[in-house]
Amino acid sequence: MGKKLRNLAALSLASAFAGGCILAGGYLYRLTCMPRKKGDAEQNPRTKEGRRYVRNHPDRQEHYINSIDNLRLHAVMLPGGEQEHRYAVCIHGVWSDGEEMGDVARHYTGLGYHVLLPDLRGHGKSEGRYIGYGYDDRLDILEWIYWIIRRDPEAKILLHGVSMGAATTLMVTGERLPDNVRLAISDSSYTSAIEEFMDVYEDQVVAPVLPKRLAMFLLRMEILLRAGYDIRQAAPVEAVKRSATPTLFLHGDADTFVKPQMCTQLYAAAACEKRYTLILGAGHVEGGYVDHDKYWRKIEDFIGDYM
Repeated sequence: MGKKLRNLAALSLASAFAGGCILAGGYLYRLTCMPRKKGDAEQNPRTKEGRRYVRNHPDRQEHYINSIDNLRLHAVMLPGGEQEHRYAVCIHGVWSDGEEMGDVARHYTGLGYHVLLPDLRGHGKSEGRYIGYGYDDRLDILEWIYWIIRRDPEAKILLHGVSMGAATTLMVTGERLPDNVRLAISDSSYTSAIEEFMDVYEDQVVAPVLPKRLAMFLLRMEILLRAGYDIRQAAPVEAVKRSATPTLFLHGDADTFVKPQMCTQLYAAAACEKRYTLILGAGHVEGGYVDHDKYWRKIEDFIGDYM
């Protein structure tokens, strides 16, 4: 009888552990991969001003395309000069939309560029039930690139992404790209989504309950089951090894969300022509806010060489 009780107790503990793992995996998925919208308190004044610029632009255009898995994707186009063939595709970060890139868009329109502001899948007006962290998003941006080229075969295109949008930008450069894509600007990208999750995991309330690696395994399985992709493949650090697109890497040295060391690793891994700029005193995606002149001087110098 004692042995049966011990077996029953062991089975109960195993069941409780398995149930706890399932609950933890679901919680981590909701925390990281469910689309939501940032509140106004999470946006700095320059971002809010940029949003107003996009919303009130007199020539604002709304466009839609279909993704390869048949999602309806949305973007805003701000036209540039009438005879202009230069395009800036500005790619936003997590829990946001294309309008968050309004301050960046304003700079490029001031230079005469046509500016495309896509909403990544699951964000803004684009369809999608999960966040792709650059993996599926890279293919969506490729669709937008070819959409531009069909409209203007002479297009010269630059990609400018921030945070998850920077990771998406770098993952796009790991694909076979048309010659129309001239350069990429990556502002505050992570090396891989799973490494970024591991960095921030200990700040979450479940951290004392499950070991970090077990939690990441559960999250990986949950994403695979619910979203259909392997989060380990959302790895810009691997994509840049295949890149032939000249790339400018930007990061703030005071970034506590995505470690500046990640930018150093990305730069070292990149096979393309490349430059690296650290913005002193800037937190996450704050380079253009903290030191606006340096930020755009470095970008315009880079554009001057490759565009």
